[in-house]
Amino acid sequence: MPRSTNAPASRDRRRRVLERAKGFSGSRSKLFRMATESVDRAMAMSTTHRKTKKRDYRALWINRVTAACKLNGMTYSRFIEGLTKAGVGLNRKMLSEIAIHDATGFTKIIAQAKAGLA
Repeated sequence: MPRSTNAPASRDRRRRVLERAKGFSGSRSKLFRMATESVDRAMAMSTTHRKTKKRDYRALWINRVTAACKLNGMTYSRFIEGLTKAGVGLNRKMLSEIAIHDATGFTKIIAQAKAGLA
């Protein structure tokens, strides 16, 4: 009885890995072993970087809101405290968008925060 090699499945598996490694440079996209290692690492890092991206965006929004608060003579922490006490339920992403595109609207929100602190 001839030996069975499972060649079609092996070839498909290698093809899938090499297709995922298509954008990598040099032998990382050509040689199966190096491609496997690179793809495995890339998949692990993609999970980590999805989490990091959320943190980076939140930090960006906070920086934008902080700058807008300082233009209106208030610190970021006091601003957030005032919004919480006033019951304003805007998240940081929306606050940063308002600060960028609608300065007068942000000034009104600052006034609400100051009223919440008083």
